Amino acid sequence: MTLARRLTAETLGTALLLAIVVGSGIMGERLAGGNVAIALLANALATGAGLVVLILMLGPISGAHFNPVVTLACAARGQFGWREVPAYCGVQIVGAFLGVAAAHLMFGEALFSPSQHIRTGWAQWWSEFVASFGLLAVIWGCQRAKAETIAFAVGAYILAAYWFTASTSFANPAVTLARAATDTFAGIRPEDTGAFIVAQLLGAGAATWLFGWLLPLPAINSVDSQ
Repeated sequence: MTLARRLTAETLGTALLLAIVVGSGIMGERLAGGNVAIALLANALATGAGLVVLILMLGPISGAHFNPVVTLACAARGQFGWREVPAYCGVQIVGAFLGVAAAHLMFGEALFSPSQHIRTGWAQWWSEFVASFGLLAVIWGCQRAKAETIAFAVGAYILAAYWFTASTSFANPAVTLARAATDTFAGIRPEDTGAFIVAQLLGAGAATWLFGWLLPLPAINSVDSQ
């Protein structure tokens, strides 16, 4: 696959991922009648299912990273060229904002709106470390499996992590930045994004280091996150 095709696939996949995350959050909140648990369940189910589909659909083209920490981790393990990391991360961020805009248009919201949703504190930051560590652990731990298996494993993990982490498992810097532009159920205040991203990078780095020792083998071809 040419670089242009791979970058287009990464842009499309990340945009669709954010449209799923933000759109299902809006729909869930509107239909839940104030029941936050039901809204979160709807958001988590849609995101987990969407990830499986997107990885299966675009994995053969770009690897279906949709996540700067996945791209960086793949490069650190020698499975991806460092020269292409800036381009991948750049289109992932662009795609994420496009996805937010697409979701807002579907639900009659302003194209972008700074979030007022407070997500800060050590519990949230530790949750993002754990969520990102777990995501990369799933990817590296399943590296010998078929791509189809990895897609379901990643989707299932993110579905679970929505519920067992206090932060609802962002685990993705591009997602984090874009969700600061939606003042809806899935949002995060812009001033809270920096600590989340640092925690995500540290968690992903720790998992990549650990599994580099546990499973010192070539990594997978198709990976992702929320």
